[in-house]
Amino acid sequence: MKSVSYRAEDNLRHWGTSSPVIGARVMIDPTAAVLGNIEISDDVSIWANCSVRADVHHITIGERTNVQDNSVLHVTHASDFNPGGWPLVIGTEVTVGHRAVLHGCTIGDRVLVGMGAIVMDGVMVENEVMIAGGALVTPGKRLKSGMLYAGSPARPVRPISDEERTFLGYSAQNYATLKQQYLDGSVQP
Repeated sequence: MKSVSYRAEDNLRHWGTSSPVIGARVMIDPTAAVLGNIEISDDVSIWANCSVRADVHHITIGERTNVQDNSVLHVTHASDFNPGGWPLVIGTEVTVGHRAVLHGCTIGDRVLVGMGAIVMDGVMVENEVMIAGGALVTPGKRLKSGMLYAGSPARPVRPISDEERTFLGYSAQNYATLKQQYLDGSVQP
């Protein structure tokens, strides 16, 4: 059986003069693409088939964030229509669910982005927010701390419970532990 390497440096791509900057204990699946002006903090995991592309602006990903399978992270270039462009800024302890799309937005700390959710340009997601699976967060919206958002377009549904608030940190730590098992080669079938 062939050994698989999850070391971050194995699948980083340079773009022009930009190169990804990777923190300690970062796991990037060999099928993921990480390109351009990207800063990834310690203990981040980027799972199978993700595309993290910072070719026309920058991306930052905070500590203990996990980006799950098939997610797309991208940015918006500066133009006459959008003079500053939109970077993608992701806080600490964020869980980005499978097949989510984050495009030119800002995600606070301890946020859950549900599976298949789309968060568009100029969106500001405050700390401790849950975005339901399949939600569409339209451009320029501000999602307030402590709330669950769902729907298309996404709307506030209700305050998150204390248990859900605790889950946000748990989810991030669970993925930090799992990615370390991959890095250490200690995953059991």
